[in-house]
Amino acid sequence: MPDVAPAVEIDDLVVRYGDLTAVDGLTLTAPAGAVTAVLGPNGAGKTTTVETCEGFRRQAAGRVRVLGLDPRRDRRALGARVGVMLQDGGVPSGARPMEVLRYAAGLYAHPHDPDELADRLSLTTLGRRPFRRLSGGEQQRVKLALALVGRPELVFLDEPTAGLDPHGRRATWELVEQLREDGVSVVLTTHLMDEAEQLADHVVIVHRGRVVAAGSPRALTSAGAERTLTFRGPGGLDLDRLRDALPAAAQVREQPAGCYVVEGTIDPQLLATVTAWCASFGIMPENLSVGRRRLEDVFLELTGRGGS
Repeated sequence: MPDVAPAVEIDDLVVRYGDLTAVDGLTLTAPAGAVTAVLGPNGAGKTTTVETCEGFRRQAAGRVRVLGLDPRRDRRALGARVGVMLQDGGVPSGARPMEVLRYAAGLYAHPHDPDELADRLSLTTLGRRPFRRLSGGEQQRVKLALALVGRPELVFLDEPTAGLDPHGRRATWELVEQLREDGVSVVLTTHLMDEAEQLADHVVIVHRGRVVAAGSPRALTSAGAERTLTFRGPGGLDLDRLRDALPAAAQVREQPAGCYVVEGTIDPQLLATVTAWCASFGIMPENLSVGRRRLEDVFLELTGRGGS
């Protein structure tokens, strides 16, 4: 059986805004039929990279292929095959959600039923209010529906759950999972680590315009996992007493606030020492886990606490 071509291939991409280099030699692959999450601090180059894939930005150097085609030269051919949810813009401010969704559906040969899609994303409750009068979360749901209505082979979602309440967020997650089941390739950007862990088959972490790590969530979080203990508690606990009680080779840090990480040889004695230290402060360690870091831990290690 022949290998399936990736949905997106980027090699040594460079994008500049005047003297500013926003993307600096970035290389990544988004597998076909999978959900790829692109993570990075603000200003890391995530949105610029995605907009280049969508044909909205011109690169200074490098090669970009979307479904095997050039996103600028072959933009017309890709139009019916790629869905795009932009972070900003894309919907006329005076448009009413159901009217613009039905209009968009009419542009495709085999669209989703706009009323069914609207029902899944709770758009039918928005009435006849124009787009500009919707809340941020409501606007997000409209843009998501427009990205999906044409039954794309590949969809780009830029911060798809930004501003959504828990119900809207869950509905969006379910839609993304359904897209994967249907064989649709998804590339999404997000600041939410739990969202990436929940949805993504493949994670790419971008920092200062370059890829600093890529792999499945399990692969990224399992590196060195057998030597890691993590738990949550009140922020700012005194770690000096814990360091004094642990073996000299063990390392302890609080990153981010309220999340404690102990690295070393994790054995019953070390575990007992950590729980006794917690007891000395009268606290119950929450989410205590041995052997597996969270994606957030990996992200912060690679990009720094301040993302710079």
